[in-house]
Amino acid sequence: MGRIIRVISVIFFLSLPASAQTTVNPTEVEESLTCQCSCGLTVHSCNHLQCSFAVPAKQTIVEQFGQGVAKETILQSFVTKYGEKVLSAPTTVGFNLAAWITPFLALIVGGVAVGLVSLRWSRQRARQAAPEKTPTDPQTDQYRDRLKKELETFDS
Repeated sequence: MGRIIRVISVIFFLSLPASAQTTVNPTEVEESLTCQCSCGLTVHSCNHLQCSFAVPAKQTIVEQFGQGVAKETILQSFVTKYGEKVLSAPTTVGFNLAAWITPFLALIVGGVAVGLVSLRWSRQRARQAAPEKTPTDPQTDQYRDRLKKELETFDS
């Protein structure tokens, strides 16, 4: 009995995100569209009171939403009419995929480049800081040996 309840509860919780995705409100559609009045904001957040794009777009979205049209269909109708520039985020298909990948790729390549340069600099600095071996002078070795012998005789 407990096993059946667990299976039912797992199925219930797995079905929640799917049902949450289907409940879209007009605000989400408005946030997905960029206002074309050159304000640089989304249709939902355009702050022009009599905006020539946002006001009719909001009305169109509400009307289509009231007719039960899906979010993707509403967005596609705007893309058909104004092009992909009307979307607030680029799609993840085709050349637009580069807009999503390029910043992360640039960060990775830049991080690797900075790491390699700093590694090279630290190795150069370590080589320069290491004491160089001075060539031994035969006369110095002779004095060193003599000093060593005299110290040995002095101690004993």
